[in-house]
Amino acid sequence: MRRIVLVLAIPLLVAGLLATVIAAPAKAASKYAALVMDVESGKILFSRHADARRHPASLTKIMTLYMVFDALESGKLSMNQRIPVSARAAGQPCSCLGLRRSNTIRVKDAILALVTKSANDVATAVGEAIGGTEYRFAVAMTDKAKRLGLTSTRFMNASGLHDRRQITTARDMARLAVAIRRDFPGYYKVFATRTFEYNGRKHRNHNKLLGAFDGTDGLKTGYINASGYNLVASVERNGTRLIGVVFGGRSGRTRNAEMKKILTTGFSRAEEIRIASFKPPLPVPRPTIMATAESPSTAPVLILGSAVGSAGEDEVGSRDDADGWGVQVGAYSTELRAQRSIAMARGLVPTLLTDADAKVEALTNRDTPIYRARLFGLLEAEARSVCLDLKRRHLPCVPVPAGG
Repeated sequence: MRRIVLVLAIPLLVAGLLATVIAAPAKAASKYAALVMDVESGKILFSRHADARRHPASLTKIMTLYMVFDALESGKLSMNQRIPVSARAAGQPCSCLGLRRSNTIRVKDAILALVTKSANDVATAVGEAIGGTEYRFAVAMTDKAKRLGLTSTRFMNASGLHDRRQITTARDMARLAVAIRRDFPGYYKVFATRTFEYNGRKHRNHNKLLGAFDGTDGLKTGYINASGYNLVASVERNGTRLIGVVFGGRSGRTRNAEMKKILTTGFSRAEEIRIASFKPPLPVPRPTIMATAESPSTAPVLILGSAVGSAGEDEVGSRDDADGWGVQVGAYSTELRAQRSIAMARGLVPTLLTDADAKVEALTNRDTPIYRARLFGLLEAEARSVCLDLKRRHLPCVPVPAGG
């Protein structure tokens, strides 16, 4: 009888062990999501579960830093301002900087601590400084995220510590990476920081792709048990910039290996698209003399045509005006804000504005300088069409003639 029981039990035990072994990878795989985006074209070069809901973990701090940069630009914060550390901030689980209640930390040190150490105590202190409470800050983060086009993201805290309601997608994280570099090009450089020293201790950036994967200049890692190992990376090679997102790595090493693999594939794919879409330039029209006219009071007037073809009077008139119009997308108190507005306008209307000439014009004949953000090289009709489009997207815009 005992032999029969053992004979029956062994297959059941083996089956149970196999189920456990199979279930573990399946559970890990269920956290996986990835995406590679070409920043300039917006093309998605690789995608797996890109719109599936995932927990952001410390990728949340990219949004926290976006809010910090925005507060710096608006004057709500300054780099040397010291922000207080509450008991709640000091009590956050690590990764942390080891801040204590009633300590203060300079904003510029807080930024570096978030980028490198991914310090949760610092994230909470920053959230409280900007939002009054971390919860109100998280509400503001979510609102800003929606306005940036992160349609599937909700934040519940500033650090990324687990909250089942705090969710995002790989696609949304790619959009956030594009937005923070586009909107804050000066501050974005901080993501390339390799080490940060604070109170005599050196902290290394958790993003191991920096210095190890050619062209990497940011952004951020993250880990909680509910998400696995996450990473958003920005990499530029030969003028092509890609954003890569990986969720659900089983370890930091496997996550990094996966990121390198999909970005390498992405660069190959981007090059294939570039070659396939290349069109040789049209031959340059050679001018031919069609007629000359002289008058006693003027020098001879040369009227040019084209060896390639001719055009009617109306068409010639419209081409003569090709560089005569542009758009003004706001006037700002700083040159940086003007540059941001130009970058945003290009991103919203790439068809007409990608090749337009950008100009930040300073008006200094006043107590406070004003910087006008302008793009030229359009037909009048194109300028008016661009402004209609931008105004629908809540960006200021006025058609302006060249020299106007």
